[in-house]
Amino acid sequence: MIQLKRVYDEPGPHDGKRFLVERLWPRGIRKTDLRTDGWEKEAGPSTELRKWFSHDPKKWEEFRRKYFAELDTRPEAWEPILKGAERGTVTLLYSSHDAEHNNAVALKQYLETKLAHGSGKHSGAHG
Repeated sequence: MIQLKRVYDEPGPHDGKRFLVERLWPRGIRKTDLRTDGWEKEAGPSTELRKWFSHDPKKWEEFRRKYFAELDTRPEAWEPILKGAERGTVTLLYSSHDAEHNNAVALKQYLETKLAHGSGKHSGAHG
């Protein structure tokens, strides 16, 4: 199971493995204060894509398409998360204020498609 949580929210007993999925470290949080099992920087969108999107809901569908294409070229970035999700609960940590239009939401959708197809080795099919 894959769930989402803002980095500013308290860790919970049902978080499972926690992965930060941002390229940039979240503002206002010391590295020693964030409980995480991994900082998967490369699972975040490229700097160019992140700046282009700029959390604009009008660009959401195009952002997802471009981000999924990036993820297709970087399976090593998300396979540790997928392996964790195959064994239990994982929580994707993000810093965005927008809980509906951010890279963690898109990454969750991408990974859930991979899980539904039974392997992280499949590419191209992500709804």
